[in-house]
Amino acid sequence: MGSFALFIRLAGASLSGQMRYPGSALLLTVGQFLATGIEVVAVWALFHRFGAVQGWGIGEVALFYGLVNAMFAIADGLGRGFDVLGTELLRTGAFDRLLLRPRPLALQLMGQDVRLSRLGRLLQAGLVIAFATAQAGIVWTPATIALALFALAGGAALFLGILVLQGALAFWTVESLEIANVFTYGGVEAGQYPLAIYARWFRRLLTFAVPLAAVSYYPALAILGRPDPLGAPGWVGWLSPLAGFAFLALAFAAWGAGLRRHASTGS
Repeated sequence: MGSFALFIRLAGASLSGQMRYPGSALLLTVGQFLATGIEVVAVWALFHRFGAVQGWGIGEVALFYGLVNAMFAIADGLGRGFDVLGTELLRTGAFDRLLLRPRPLALQLMGQDVRLSRLGRLLQAGLVIAFATAQAGIVWTPATIALALFALAGGAALFLGILVLQGALAFWTVESLEIANVFTYGGVEAGQYPLAIYARWFRRLLTFAVPLAAVSYYPALAILGRPDPLGAPGWVGWLSPLAGFAFLALAFAAWGAGLRRHASTGS
């Protein structure tokens, strides 16, 4: 509870600092909403032209889109510290100040820069899920609501794990590698559509290497009440979000290995 209270205080200080310039905070949030809104228009244009993609309608795909974007918005809002570890903390020596504080390091990194602007993407994702509900006739029961929240938590853990891995690599490279964007922004783009439409090798990548299918595809199928074209049993979607938490645990193991290697900047 002490660590959670500390995180709330750090996050509150970060948000308070951003709200000192409310006009800027509002514009950044609206900018996030509009920038991701362009992607919504692109998905709509695709289905307006072709009607369906391998048997999937726009309402079903909208659910995939909304879930994965909500997951990433939460993780991106919390994981900014890991994202800029190499460029803003390690190379300047600012990271060493965090090491001197008798508080969990990961908690400090997550709480010191909670991005208010990510609410724009989160709001847009919520509106798309509302559209999917109406378009696909989704019936929200206590069970499916609980599954959606479970999937959101698992997906946020997955994307946060990717950001943690990016930060861990910075202990060796002393900079943030752009390759991580392949799995964050690229993962969001891939997760917006059903796994079944991709090639086999890509499906395996998104299932076993970066388990995006486990936190997005299978839970969405369970919510839609649709059988998996690939043959997975229906109960998979109710358990698969656990893979996101397992991925985060492995990412923090890599983080610990990198932290033990850190020898300060010497400045």
